Amino acid sequence: MQKTTSYSNARTFDLIVTSMLIALVFVATLLLNIKLPIAANGGLVHLGTTMLFIASILFGPKKGALAGAIGMGLFDLVSGWTLWAPFTIVARGLQGYLVGKIAWSLGRNGNSIAFNLLATIISIPFMLGVYYVCERVIYGSWVIPLASIPGNIVQNVVGIIIAIPVCVVLKKISIFK
Repeated sequence: MQKTTSYSNARTFDLIVTSMLIALVFVATLLLNIKLPIAANGGLVHLGTTMLFIASILFGPKKGALAGAIGMGLFDLVSGWTLWAPFTIVARGLQGYLVGKIAWSLGRNGNSIAFNLLATIISIPFMLGVYYVCERVIYGSWVIPLASIPGNIVQNVVGIIIAIPVCVVLKKISIFK
């Protein structure tokens, strides 16, 4: 009975942590965003990307993927970007997974600043690529999607600038080691 209870408690705790990460990404995307005046599809700069990076570095690829995909996908559904939700789920799920996979590779568990930075940088072209292809499908043009790239790069750079130092500080706390 003890083993079942312990397993059940661990699964419950895992579900709670994952749910909280999803909520943090959603709230950071919803409340902390600026619509860019670049073009109709210029997009948003928001701190959801920062939270995606933090979740992936601190908790690994699975939680990072779920937090990014569901948190930002929900944002799209409730904020008038509904058409983008399926694309966001793929782009941000992939981005969260890649950051977590690289940051947690070879037993690092998000403890290497260099690999955390490398992970966030490597994830950017994949996120950009998914959105670019999706916009190509939506707009029927290979040129129009180019307008969203600068905003997405700014959003990712801001995310990196905030997330890496935050993770360094959080990794000093015993629960995140």
